[in-house]
Amino acid sequence: MTPASPARESVQAPEPAGLTETEAAGRLVASGPNEVATGRHVRLHTRVLGQLRDPLILVLLGAVALTLAIGDHPDAVVIGLVVVVNTTVGVAQEVRADNAVAALSAMSAPHARVRRGGTVRAVRAVEVVPGDVLVLGEGDIVAADAELAEASALLLDESTLTGESVPVDKDAGAVLAAGTVVVRGRGVATVTATGASSALGRIAALLDDRHERTPLQRRLAGLGRTLAAVTLALCLLVLGLGLLRGVPPGTMAVTAISLAVAAVPESLPAVVTLALALGARRMAARHALVRRLPAVETLGSVSVLATDKTGTLTQGRMRVDSVWTPRGSTELTGVGYEPVGEARVGGRAAGESELAPVRELLTATALCNDATLRPPDPTSPDGRWTALGDPMEAALLAAAAKTGCPGQGELGTGCPRIGEVPFDSLRKRMTTLHRTAGGQILVCLKGAPEAVLVPGVIDAGPDTIARARDEAARYAARGRRVLAVASGRRDDVPDPLTAAESGLTLLGLVALSDPPKPHAGRTLADCRAAGITPVLVTGDHPATARAIAERVGLLGEGHQAEADVVTGADVAAGRVADLTSVRIFARTDPQQKLDIVEAWRAAGAVTAMTGDGVNDGPALRRADIGVAMGARGTEVARQAADLVLTDDDLSTVVAAVEEGRRVYDNVRRFLVYGMAGGAAEILVMLAGPVLGLPLPLRAGQILWINLLTHGLTGVAMGAEPTAPGTMRRPPRPPDQHILGDGAWQRLLLLSAVVTVTSLGAGLTAQGLGLAWQSVLFLALLAAQLGVVLGLRDRLFTWQNLLLPLAVLASAVLAAAALYVPFLRTVLDTSALGWTGLALAAACVPVSLLAARLLRRAFQG
Repeated sequence: MTPASPARESVQAPEPAGLTETEAAGRLVASGPNEVATGRHVRLHTRVLGQLRDPLILVLLGAVALTLAIGDHPDAVVIGLVVVVNTTVGVAQEVRADNAVAALSAMSAPHARVRRGGTVRAVRAVEVVPGDVLVLGEGDIVAADAELAEASALLLDESTLTGESVPVDKDAGAVLAAGTVVVRGRGVATVTATGASSALGRIAALLDDRHERTPLQRRLAGLGRTLAAVTLALCLLVLGLGLLRGVPPGTMAVTAISLAVAAVPESLPAVVTLALALGARRMAARHALVRRLPAVETLGSVSVLATDKTGTLTQGRMRVDSVWTPRGSTELTGVGYEPVGEARVGGRAAGESELAPVRELLTATALCNDATLRPPDPTSPDGRWTALGDPMEAALLAAAAKTGCPGQGELGTGCPRIGEVPFDSLRKRMTTLHRTAGGQILVCLKGAPEAVLVPGVIDAGPDTIARARDEAARYAARGRRVLAVASGRRDDVPDPLTAAESGLTLLGLVALSDPPKPHAGRTLADCRAAGITPVLVTGDHPATARAIAERVGLLGEGHQAEADVVTGADVAAGRVADLTSVRIFARTDPQQKLDIVEAWRAAGAVTAMTGDGVNDGPALRRADIGVAMGARGTEVARQAADLVLTDDDLSTVVAAVEEGRRVYDNVRRFLVYGMAGGAAEILVMLAGPVLGLPLPLRAGQILWINLLTHGLTGVAMGAEPTAPGTMRRPPRPPDQHILGDGAWQRLLLLSAVVTVTSLGAGLTAQGLGLAWQSVLFLALLAAQLGVVLGLRDRLFTWQNLLLPLAVLASAVLAAAALYVPFLRTVLDTSALGWTGLALAAACVPVSLLAARLLRRAFQG
């Protein structure tokens, strides 16, 4: 990584207060949203024409022309009605899916931090207006063109604008372009242009909203082409057999066309798109924001979850427990970020002489700090202090206040910051320089013990450094996060600033606790039950990583052989033969995270990785599912990820995996149901004449069955709830065929059951002298409705009442085909008595029972 350039000492202008909310609202009306057109609105007539260009619909339109030419007006009416209904349903599903995706895009849109009325707050990037004051930090995406007013070691990635991958230093007065990324440092800039008026003119490009087909949709498209070819061959066979029996060519041609349309589940692409989009909406309701639809289906195959520690397994609300100085240890009391508590030594309140070195240390951490503590909001019910910035730095501010150190405002006035060398994951330390009242330069440094407790940085004897290292190891073994703190004084600002990081006085150590989340252990146990291997990847000390892993039960029982902690240095040096055998990684940098992901993927695993920093971006992109923290993560991490956790809770990932499995199961269920029904209709048309039923079904009857089975009930199947054992089975192999794992067998057997039962009802009706074609029509439809109920995971459930209601509506419309005069005329059916109705209705329990038994035989 390119090192940060040294910041220059300068007299900083007073911080601008920014616009007021009223001014910002007025400018938003005047200048418009900070976005460019993300895509032309699709008009209704364009959607309709798109549906009518579907090959199957074109075939139906040809069938309408053919039936009109031969004078078969009833079939022409039915086929025309099917075209209208199918087109209407297709357009409605398309609009609904697009709206769902658009809503997800709005929720996942980039945000920016602005100073308005003197207060820093987060707003959506589209709400940024000219004159806004942007507050920029590492991992932020510049929301609009702006002029830089302040800069501290600011390094920007401008590759989106220039194509140049090397980050660029920026000083006060420089112009920033929308879409560039803050790699390091911080800055304050005033917005000069937004939206289409900006130089880049592509703030919307921060979100990839292209509606590409997902891998599942592409696989289904290939399956559809195969089905179409097979169905066409079988329908030509039906056509030939009918002509040999002397059926008029026009009648057989229309019948064959209708059969082809009915046999192929043409609504499948729309059902899949809608299922994915609505699944993503359900995930959002469970605090998991899906940014890309393919992630919904990929989630169902996740087999490895690489998680960080702070804020994911732990609460992310850090608190300083202990402070060690060369003069001894001091314990601090208090909870959360509230600056209330006391310092205790040996179980008693610390005296002034004992507090002096503690205050010196904590004053240095308050100066070398970019966080802010906010008092409780009077309107907030919890009345808690909150942090703006890094939770660890906020905890340091709270500790400083508990021991009576000067406040941030007083420190900023008395010791203004004149330079800094920001923290990064490679250096593992941060240094700030301050001008004291006496004109000297005060250097404050904090960082990881191994990056600070070295002779080149600390001016102390080996015994002092060894004592400090021992204390740091002791704290880390208790699961504490440890920082080493040092300071020094200079007469002048060194050039480069990194030269200040030498010959410093060791002030001591700070031990911070971040207790595990209450449900972290159960979440990891749920992962293992679902066949997902949890792996801890953290930048913390190895002893801290091990302690937290043990407290949350990351390894589970019987895996002590995997309890060894591997450091990032071990990974970089190639000392680990198989990275997939390790479950705890510590002191890792971004490249090593990438190596871990690559190792698991090479082993055939489907990986999900959590991250929150700008340096996590590469690993988040490389993982099959990148998971970013929504509350504490950087904008870069959120935009690189496939999934954003709005509650920063690992259990939300498990919920998202469950939802992904549910969506995939429902698509497979619809496919089995739709294809089994289509195959049964072809088999009836082939076998019927052989058994003495000359023309089993007319074209209109076939299309009516297709309309009721694939339309209402097909869409309702996409909302089926999660099966009880979904999260107690191993992940689906990513290369598994959509009809694998027993689906093919169920499909063929169900089609045979539907064929036999419906033909049995028709032949019995013929033997009794009833209107056998109407009985067969009703029986075939009833058998398919029995299948759709039998395929449910829980037959009797109050969840997804849409499905039983859809089945009931289909049954009513099927009866209407027999008893409503208009429909009876166009469908060429006859009203049935109780005997005929009983024969058709008997197909429901038979097919329902067969579906239940096959579910059990083939494990769902």
